[in-house]
Amino acid sequence: MFFTVPTLLTWARIAAIPLIIGVYWLSWPMATKNLAATSLFVLFALTDWLDGYLARRLNQTSAFGAFLDPVADKFLICAALLVLLDLGRVDAIVALIIIGREIAISALREWMAQIGATRSVAVHMLGKVKTTVQMVAIPFLLYDGGLFGVIDTRLWGTGLIWLATVLTVWSMVYYLRKAIPEIRARAR
Repeated sequence: MFFTVPTLLTWARIAAIPLIIGVYWLSWPMATKNLAATSLFVLFALTDWLDGYLARRLNQTSAFGAFLDPVADKFLICAALLVLLDLGRVDAIVALIIIGREIAISALREWMAQIGATRSVAVHMLGKVKTTVQMVAIPFLLYDGGLFGVIDTRLWGTGLIWLATVLTVWSMVYYLRKAIPEIRARAR
């Protein structure tokens, strides 16, 4: 199931990363770069919803797609955070917490799969809310300007990325608490 429409949309999210980063290497005015990067991020972030919808609608769900989808999300979010960190629009501690959590939970899920306990760290609604808040905060921070003459996107983006950071820690604690009984049982 490497080349179904839903999987191709997931691959597109990964392929978008150099495009979003590359925008900032162009000799365009910063406002144009910000608009281009924001537009690309939003376009490809929407594929996160669309690929899942199409996989279910077209009956093209697969184990590979279920694996690749969250990986694509993590790559896209982490790459955007690194761009924002480089631009000085996000604090290093925010990027460290979000990226560190993604690495830690991915490693935890891999280990739990090896011991046959994947159900204890299955995706939870809290993780989905965290990802959604990140996917909303990042375009605000990429745009970095006034929207419709009334919305200060840096202010809103900063507030939302800090909310995402709190949700990131909360979801990590949730997954660790679910895994600890399995970890303790295996340590004996």
